[in-house]
Amino acid sequence: MAKLYHVPLSPFCRKVRLVLAEKRIECELVEEKYWEQSPDFLRRNPAGKVPVLKLDDKLLAESTPICEYIEEVYPEPPLMPKSADARFEVRRLVSWFDDKFHSEVTSNLLYERVNKKVMKQGFPDSSNVKAGAKAIKFHLDYMTWLLDQRRWLAGDVMTLADFTAAAHLSSLDYIRDVDWNRSEIVKDWYAKIKSRPAFRGILADQIPGFPQPAHYADLDF
Repeated sequence: MAKLYHVPLSPFCRKVRLVLAEKRIECELVEEKYWEQSPDFLRRNPAGKVPVLKLDDKLLAESTPICEYIEEVYPEPPLMPKSADARFEVRRLVSWFDDKFHSEVTSNLLYERVNKKVMKQGFPDSSNVKAGAKAIKFHLDYMTWLLDQRRWLAGDVMTLADFTAAAHLSSLDYIRDVDWNRSEIVKDWYAKIKSRPAFRGILADQIPGFPQPAHYADLDF
């Protein structure tokens, strides 16, 4: 059985969890307090970050390379399209959410509200929270523009781009930081993706000290 060293609300860990579940790969979840930088964990990943996936006799680190490795070894059901142009668009959007969205939104909302408390690093910085709350509006509008032209974020089929975006938004949805009323088309997309069996584990997460909002696991909001 695969083993994933993770943090439940980490969007990077959630992305890997979604891919594993979509591919029906059984996986044991091991919660890792990576900020404590234990020698055992640093041996698994000297970068000191999650996720880390133990798959067969391999230790894999960094969420996107992990997901693409899984895609190559377990190609069904596919999460990357066949054409080079279509794969480029998927990778572009994966990078958009893991880099731009993460730095402008996730780190300013999730990390300030949750990680600081869990890691005992003090109180949220209100200026960062305000910046994140402002930036997410732009990103939701960009997603609206994409979905107005396509069935899914990167094209006409669901891909790793959708799971990446959903991983970030689900983490923020858990702490009530997504205004689903801003875009009906994004809300419909998220309802569709969180109704997939692969999402069940994500929706079952319970974080001590941070209770689920009532709508979080509701497939119809």
